[in-house]
Amino acid sequence: MLRWMVAIGLVVATSVASAADSPTAAQLDPIVDTVMARYHLAGLAVGVIDHGQLIYTRTLGERVAGSGQPITPDTLFKIASNSKAMTSTLLARLVQEGKLRWDAPVRSYLPGFRMADPWVTEHMQVGDLLTHRSGLREGAGDLMLWPEPNEFTREDIVHALAYLKPAYSFRAGYAYDNLLYVVAGEVAAAAGHDRYDALLRREVFQPLGLTRCQIGAWHRDDVGNVAQPHTREHDRNLVINADDAQIPDITSAAAGGVRCSLTDMLAWARNWVAPTPQQLQWLTPEQRQILWTPYTPMPISARRRAWDGTRLYAYGYGWRIADVDGVHTVSHTGTLSGMYSAMTLLPDRKAGFVVLINSEAEDARTVLVEALTKQFTSPGDAHDVNWYADQLDQAAATTRKASTPPASQPAKADALRNQWGQWRAPWFGAITLCPKGDALRFVATKSPRLTGTVMRAGQRFLVHWDHGDADAWLNFPGDAHGSLHMSKVDPAADFSYDFEDLTFHRERGCE
Repeated sequence: MLRWMVAIGLVVATSVASAADSPTAAQLDPIVDTVMARYHLAGLAVGVIDHGQLIYTRTLGERVAGSGQPITPDTLFKIASNSKAMTSTLLARLVQEGKLRWDAPVRSYLPGFRMADPWVTEHMQVGDLLTHRSGLREGAGDLMLWPEPNEFTREDIVHALAYLKPAYSFRAGYAYDNLLYVVAGEVAAAAGHDRYDALLRREVFQPLGLTRCQIGAWHRDDVGNVAQPHTREHDRNLVINADDAQIPDITSAAAGGVRCSLTDMLAWARNWVAPTPQQLQWLTPEQRQILWTPYTPMPISARRRAWDGTRLYAYGYGWRIADVDGVHTVSHTGTLSGMYSAMTLLPDRKAGFVVLINSEAEDARTVLVEALTKQFTSPGDAHDVNWYADQLDQAAATTRKASTPPASQPAKADALRNQWGQWRAPWFGAITLCPKGDALRFVATKSPRLTGTVMRAGQRFLVHWDHGDADAWLNFPGDAHGSLHMSKVDPAADFSYDFEDLTFHRERGCE
């Protein structure tokens, strides 16, 4: 039904849009320049395709702020969750080769796979891994992936799923998750009889000529031209989470571990909107349609309705499908600390664009994607970059007032002596709450960056992380046999801080 709505209901609007003239550099440069300046980005790369042809590329800024090393079309960026479309494409290739079935139970490839509900365990199919309708809470289990680095393995993730309680019924709604994409990568490895990274290189990167894209373990200096993530502090762009010389094969690779250049991402995009005959043999129209079929309806925000008139918004296999001003779009975004990406495709026009940013840049990405999309869907749109940016600023001002952090001060360790000890959650593992001087310190055994000081805020307690992001309430038990629970201090904090899924039981005292 959803596919029929997209195919039939939008045909008139898309045919009109496809006849429009291509946007020019004189129209695109001011958009890119204004976003770069307004948000003080460390670096930015943008490329635009129209009628199947590359019509625009632009790179600005530096790989490392102050280094003098310019962003180029070959600079590698973390594409984060834009990796999901590559993972779904890898699975499609294995289906096409007869090594995998979309409707096969996950357990037929991973016998150890278990969800909390035994019925779901038996009935979850390979395709379900890609659609964000598993019943898991949004971001469930993401504390095993981020913050990086940590010591959780893919085997840990498969094991942990049995302990993550569902928030809604299987296939009954949408909630974004990353863990099941990690599982999808393991399914690919089992069906393809090779590691996920090796399969992705062989089945996706090499056939499409994505020569700069990286996955798995690699050496930074051997590859070269790698952008580093930044945050904005005191009117300066500062590198955060800088790469070591040896880039590891991260656990979250299938959900968000790919790095690519603008050149490669544009080649990836053109394969979707204007595939060559050879590319249509590499991945058939049938499999392409399966990936772009809307499976899970997604909530449509008031902003999306107001800005884009969106009536349909749904998730396919690694892609988001929506109408924007009556035009069919297929897209995804990627977000990691200090790195933002976006790819938007307008298939009926054989058009699209790629955005890569190495800064904390959620609003910058939102504004840039909106302004670029309007070049195709509503060329006469009277709103410029600053109008969209101002709208976001006004909304953020209201949100900030509603989520002002509570006043707190370090708690006295002696006052919490009854809570000292090692605690364990079945999927996250052990933490310790032990004194260091007068303070009480929270230390996660397998996630070294989840370390912080316990603070008192009125009659409540929270942990203030050393990395400074997404503090968490500590809800201590009332007796020695009770459970320790956590929750985000700021409800609007990134959903990957899924403290609400944690239930700790005390194992022993502090050593």
